[in-house]
Amino acid sequence: MAGIDLHQNLSQSQVLSPQMRQSLEVLQANSLELGQILQQALSTNPVLEIDTHDEPLEEATAPDAESDIETLSELDDDFRELQIIEYANSQPSSSDDEAKREHLYNSIVAPETLQQHLLSQLSFSAAPEPLKQVAATLIGYINDRGFFESSLEDIVRANDFTLLKAERAQAVLQNFDPAGVAAVDLTESLQIQLARKDLLGSLEYRIVSEQLDNLARKRIPEIARQLGVSTDAVNTAAETIATLTPDPGADFDPTSNPHITADIIVFKNLDGKWEIQLTGANIPDLFISNAYKDLMASTSDNKARQYLRDQIRNGKILIRSISQRQETLYKLAQQLIDRQPEFFEQGPKALKPMTMNEIAESIEVHSATISRAVAGKYVQTPHGLIELRTFFTTGYTTEAGQEVSNTGIRETIQRMIAEENPQTPLSDSKIEKKLKEKGIKVARRTIAKYRDQLHILPSHLRKKF
Repeated sequence: MAGIDLHQNLSQSQVLSPQMRQSLEVLQANSLELGQILQQALSTNPVLEIDTHDEPLEEATAPDAESDIETLSELDDDFRELQIIEYANSQPSSSDDEAKREHLYNSIVAPETLQQHLLSQLSFSAAPEPLKQVAATLIGYINDRGFFESSLEDIVRANDFTLLKAERAQAVLQNFDPAGVAAVDLTESLQIQLARKDLLGSLEYRIVSEQLDNLARKRIPEIARQLGVSTDAVNTAAETIATLTPDPGADFDPTSNPHITADIIVFKNLDGKWEIQLTGANIPDLFISNAYKDLMASTSDNKARQYLRDQIRNGKILIRSISQRQETLYKLAQQLIDRQPEFFEQGPKALKPMTMNEIAESIEVHSATISRAVAGKYVQTPHGLIELRTFFTTGYTTEAGQEVSNTGIRETIQRMIAEENPQTPLSDSKIEKKLKEKGIKVARRTIAKYRDQLHILPSHLRKKF
């Protein structure tokens, strides 16, 4: 027939198996969240038991098989419901199914960190899988304010993807909630927020893009003169800009969460060597009940046997996921000790540049795995409770060949300003010269960015008479 045109398209997509989803969820959870996930599993999966290190189960009184079968039969409606759930988990999930499952996960875990919130949205994104992997790596470089701690160029140099892919991945993240996240600085964040309000190209957008410094100093007449508009128009636009948030990640600030605990503890033993301890207070030792294994083998009830087989399989997947999580965290912690001995001895000022890609190659996993393992987790060190993500930063090499991380540079800047004469505060140019005297070449605009990250005002606003 005329007008009919047949096309054959071949496409490839990656659908995460229930095992993989379980593994990623466990890996991404911190110790508090994991403890709650396990409690949920214990309450819904009868074959899972906690190892209390008491006498072996075999020495206890054996259960009455007929009684247990009768109990299982009484729970026939529960079996049907659980079998439907298990069957659904084995099928490709629709967006509605995934949304419902995500709602369940969010209802049983502790408050999310910003990084976990972004990773969660990324998992539902329609972006191609390779782009998702780049975006997951970028999330590891986003601080708690919602901004990138390093430029995209620095991130690209530390990883195995191109600048174009990084920019595309950044564009994906900038469409996520909260508005203004994944920006390189305050100006870009405000631009993103205005674009979300359909104010792209508006007077508000022009002020943010061209006159933000004057707006901070409340130089309304100067802004009006520069942009050729009335002062009333500038005042009206300023009111709109004031409704935007300078810290898009503030609602996820982990410092506001009183329940932060360390997932890793690094300490010196009696021999003066650094040791690693993974916290396990919220992670009980699980095992599959032998009683239910025996029941599955002895019962003639096909429905009960299938139900038990499914629950035993799910229990094994969970136990394996926990083991893999702990192994990954231990290897990661060992890399911190091997690569950052000066930090553990001297503190943040001695932190060296280190990237997730380097660690991923060393322990033979993907960099996205490291990004998930790092998300929302903390390390107890001799210098306090440190967010694990803090260890991953690019940096500079001094003229003497010594590597200095961005974190070390920020701490140096903060110390310089703390020791300055308040009547003649250090300008960004003077800080640039002082760093250069130490053999560290940092551009003035980069110093301004670090100063902004430290919430330190410009020199003319710090001056005291």
